[in-house]
Amino acid sequence: MAQAQGEDVTHSSQPEEEEYETDGSSDSEDQEPKLKYERIENKLLEILNKEMASCIAVHTKFLAIGTHWGTVHVLDHQGNKIAGKEIAKHLTTVNQLSLDLNADYIASCADDGKVAITGLYEVEHDQIHDFDCPIKSVALDPKFSQHNSSRQFVTGGDKLVLHEKGFLGRNKSTILHQGEGTIRNIQWYGDLIAWSNDQGVRVFDMVERRRISYIERDHDQRLRPEIYPCNLCWKDGSTLLIGWANNIKICKVTVRPMEPRKEPRRDQHPEATLPSRTIAIKSHIVTDFHVCGVAPLDEDLVVLAYMGEKDESEGAEEDDDDDDDEHDDHPQLKIISLKSKESETLTSDSLNPRGYQKYKPHHYSLSYLADEGAFYIVSPLDIIVTKQRDQDDHIQWLLEDEQFEEALAETKELQQSLSRYSVQTVGLSYIDHLVTNQEYRQAASICEGILGTDMSLWEHQVYQFARLKQLREISPFVPTGDLRLPKGQYEMILNEFLQEENLQGFHDLIEKWPQDLYDLQTIINAIADRLTELPDNPILLHAQAELYSYDHHYDKALAIYLKLKHKDVFKLIHKFNLFKAVSDKVVMLMEFDNERAVKLLIDNTDKVPVKVVVDQLEEHRELLYLYLHAMFSKDSQRNTELHERLVGLYAEYNRKEMMHFLKLSNHYPLQTALKICQERNFVAEMVFLYARMGNNEKALRLIIDELKDVDKAIEFCKEQDDVDLWNDLIESSIKRPVFITGLLNNIGTHVDPIILIKKIEEGMEIPGLRDSLVKILHDYNLQISLRDGCKKILVSDCFSLMDKLNKMQKKGLKMEDSQSCDFCNSRLFNTSDPSVVVFFCHHAFHEDCLINQKVEHCIICHSQKRGPGGRLLMKR
Repeated sequence: MAQAQGEDVTHSSQPEEEEYETDGSSDSEDQEPKLKYERIENKLLEILNKEMASCIAVHTKFLAIGTHWGTVHVLDHQGNKIAGKEIAKHLTTVNQLSLDLNADYIASCADDGKVAITGLYEVEHDQIHDFDCPIKSVALDPKFSQHNSSRQFVTGGDKLVLHEKGFLGRNKSTILHQGEGTIRNIQWYGDLIAWSNDQGVRVFDMVERRRISYIERDHDQRLRPEIYPCNLCWKDGSTLLIGWANNIKICKVTVRPMEPRKEPRRDQHPEATLPSRTIAIKSHIVTDFHVCGVAPLDEDLVVLAYMGEKDESEGAEEDDDDDDDEHDDHPQLKIISLKSKESETLTSDSLNPRGYQKYKPHHYSLSYLADEGAFYIVSPLDIIVTKQRDQDDHIQWLLEDEQFEEALAETKELQQSLSRYSVQTVGLSYIDHLVTNQEYRQAASICEGILGTDMSLWEHQVYQFARLKQLREISPFVPTGDLRLPKGQYEMILNEFLQEENLQGFHDLIEKWPQDLYDLQTIINAIADRLTELPDNPILLHAQAELYSYDHHYDKALAIYLKLKHKDVFKLIHKFNLFKAVSDKVVMLMEFDNERAVKLLIDNTDKVPVKVVVDQLEEHRELLYLYLHAMFSKDSQRNTELHERLVGLYAEYNRKEMMHFLKLSNHYPLQTALKICQERNFVAEMVFLYARMGNNEKALRLIIDELKDVDKAIEFCKEQDDVDLWNDLIESSIKRPVFITGLLNNIGTHVDPIILIKKIEEGMEIPGLRDSLVKILHDYNLQISLRDGCKKILVSDCFSLMDKLNKMQKKGLKMEDSQSCDFCNSRLFNTSDPSVVVFFCHHAFHEDCLINQKVEHCIICHSQKRGPGGRLLMKR
């Protein structure tokens, strides 16, 4: 349904018909209309309540309305009267109005035979002409107000007359055409004048001063011209639109092809030759309605249609002048496409002018304002203006059709060209629509893009969602950065989540939102109230702990975290230095995560003393072991007084690490450790302890008797490197063939195998004896080979080093002229004593100095016990 823009164009006495209607010629019921409608009211409404409109002339500056009372009213486009512009020059109905191109002058004609030309801004060329017959039409030269104009205008009654200023300013009248009935409509465009009479339409060329075409009236002759008048409209200087009865014709002004010019005979009439231009009908549309007006709309036509119920023949026979006959047919404004041969009707909008039930086709007219794309529909009691819908109208239609998503997308794209709509206004409508349809999450999701930084709009939406108990839907989208809502709104959201069965959403907001968005104590109190209903709810406890942390009550937060065994316990202790708070909760901390607890306690023994920890773990021996073991592993020399306790703990909980501890520590009582091992029969540990106590024989006896491990016994003897211990092992192994085999295989490098072999009883069966003897011989040969190899290497090295020494001693030594004697400290090289002695240690002396001392070696090196050094004699 096509809806009027602004107030509905309807008669006030017909409330049931206060909307436009679109008939079945539209493509679909939900098709967007192409035009918008508005009734012109204000002062015009008062005028039409007293008088009835008969004609109109429109310009971008104003509207001129002619009435049946003979008055011409000049109004602005909103229907307001322009002061001093009312023209009352006629006594009867004003039939036609005409404006020049600049709208400086307005011409009017009436049935009283008067034609008035009135200046709206000057009176220099005002004229009033009285004719002896009713004047049905008038047209001003578009150039009428121009300086060099001849002030031309044409009038139409029973003949078409051209009036102009002649010689010496006298008025001159020329009959252009007559004899074809009353001329009811004249339209002047450029240098072409079109008019209609009872026979058809003619066009006059003002350049050639002759008629150039005739378009015959070819509809039913019974349709009287005074009831079904001809409507003319120039689209441009080359296109004339004609709407008459049930016919629409589109005529084109064309230039005739050039022909060889012939001199006319002297007696030949000027019109005997063809005019240079002609008019051809390019399109002819026969309609099922009567045309009351026609105008161009881009490549289409806008047609004002009278939808009569009677057929043409009946209409011709009836008395059409009887205005008392009523009907229910609304006039319609149609858009007809010229792009197809079928001239398809694109839209058809039913109009409701006041009193339409009594109107005939001649009561309606359509005027066209090309500069603004506006069409003015005139009826006696109404003037309706219709325009092409702009982008704002398109957005409005989308909203009314509930295509909100598309409307929002197009508003974002076209926001520079929109005047009535913005992204915010369209978005708010979309949000309200979604909320009405209970699509709360979708509504909340677009709030950020629509509301932007307008906090008042945000507050309104939050309250709206609160009333609907849907705050959980808008919570992910409310601003939490630099832009903030009042704290109370965030608290409302949190409280709604807090009252739900699933409290995870509440906890998620506590973690996600900055803590300064809301009052901490308010939310803590709310959680406390909820905990009375759910005392052990882990989500509530966790949220409460986080809020305590935000509020700097870390001790309370730590107690809750420990109760929950939450991973953030250690993070909280480190971050806020809560070692004092945790010093009495060591057991809880260890039971929660002993590995991280032990690390924390050992790394911070200055804050949580070792004694405090040990005292609390006294009844929890395994936890105590973990703590002391970690401490020993980090530094075996710390807290050595606890090593005695560690022996028993290792024996109880980790025997694998016990030997390492026994070897590494020297701070435990050996007898105590031995007793613990004896109680548990830890033979290997007892062997080590006996060895450490010096009782090697007892240790070896345990290995042989308890472990029965010959390899370990041999290894033990090797470590002790005691001949008596070897003898004990041999003596203990004589009766054990397996031990003898082990000894034969391993003692070759420590004990002479012959000692063992001699002690073996004859006839004893020893497993692997041959292989053992072969190995002994092989090892012996290997030792001999190694000795020989080492001897050869030593001899070779001796000769090599001797040769190197000889070569070095044969080398010359460089002496400087300035060098002094190391004995007398005088210059080494002088004329009185040319002989010099230089040793290989680089000390130099005068030969006489050495002779006097009776030495053959370097006295400096000899005194320092470096050896005598070599001697080299130099003479100069």
